[in-house]
Amino acid sequence: MATEIKLPRLGQGMESGTIVKWLKSEGDPVEKGEPLYELDTDKVTQEVEADASGVLLKIAVAEGEVPVGRTIAVIGEQGESVEVADDAQEEGSPARAREEERERGRDASTSRDASEQVTQIQEPQSGNGRIKASPLARRIARERGIDLREVAGTGPEGRVVAEDVERAAATGLPSAPVLAAAPAPTAVPQEVEVEQLSSMRKTIARRLTEAWQAPVFQLGITVDMGRALEVRKRLVELNADGAKPTVSDLLTKVSAMALMRHRAVNALYKGDAIELHPSANIGIAVAIPNGLVVPVIQGCERKTIAEIAAARAELVDRARGGRLQQGDLDGGTFTISNLGMFGIERFIAVLNPPQAAILAVGSTEEKPVAVDGQVVVRPRMELTLTCDHRAIDGATGAQFLGDVKAFLEEPGLAL
Repeated sequence: MATEIKLPRLGQGMESGTIVKWLKSEGDPVEKGEPLYELDTDKVTQEVEADASGVLLKIAVAEGEVPVGRTIAVIGEQGESVEVADDAQEEGSPARAREEERERGRDASTSRDASEQVTQIQEPQSGNGRIKASPLARRIARERGIDLREVAGTGPEGRVVAEDVERAAATGLPSAPVLAAAPAPTAVPQEVEVEQLSSMRKTIARRLTEAWQAPVFQLGITVDMGRALEVRKRLVELNADGAKPTVSDLLTKVSAMALMRHRAVNALYKGDAIELHPSANIGIAVAIPNGLVVPVIQGCERKTIAEIAAARAELVDRARGGRLQQGDLDGGTFTISNLGMFGIERFIAVLNPPQAAILAVGSTEEKPVAVDGQVVVRPRMELTLTCDHRAIDGATGAQFLGDVKAFLEEPGLAL
């Protein structure tokens, strides 16, 4: 019996996804668990596995945005007849795609007859008429208004990759064919550039609006980083062949140990309940070209700093390469946001709901301080903890932050 393949909900709050490409064609055999298509959600582009084994009888949605739960394909026995509901034959279906192609052909013909001023552009295409481009390149081009037909691909067989689109954006490549040059008037009004929100930016806007409605408070503290920097330097020497531990990795470890002592901070606020988690699954805020993602390092209290550094390096590399999986983003209980590398001394981070707290980390600066009645110069770093007052009281947050400070100033205390 034929099985309808519906668009799955891959994460909390996911309402739709964009099918980038199919990895199988109609008539191909499919095994359950085998990658079937690439799906672009609000945070990641990932391969989705088949729910059943058999033959891919029909692709109902070839590409484009699809709501969760809609039928996108049918898998069954060879020769089995299939019927797909009309709602699956909408945007993205092969029939719709063919009709749109015919419309574009008619429009293009009319346009050529009406005006010869339009610049003709050669389009790098694959064998099936589609432009060869990676999912990340398509996403960046869509968000920045870059016409992929004008981008020279440097990937295999001329495929357009993310770096090609970034390079095109940096050189000011136009996003659409331009008209032939004409004498400019003495005063030309500047056009306002309108950039439509991507699915990721829409999700960020929605979640941060939710976070802003929470009754939060902030606690700040200054840390002497002398001992922490010495430990970090020694760790780099001991891990010369692996990922080099950073101050952020050290901070992740000591935060995890402090969370184990103050489980009320390692919590999720769920409206009518507060979940206190037994393991410190710490999210690391990572800036990427089209937004912000927070991949999670699981069980940080059980990992060494070297293991945290390796996990962090891998997640950041996958995040910036557009290769994160939904599982990399799930399960976080606490978040660290570090802007110190940009020279920011202090800032307030916005909550990452439903987590009850987030730690903002500033840069380490040499500053004069009084020590034993003498003015000396010491490396100082400012930390700001944002807490959801519905789950955390001021004293609890202060005790947690005090332990983080103590562990950084004497890392041996965290062992």
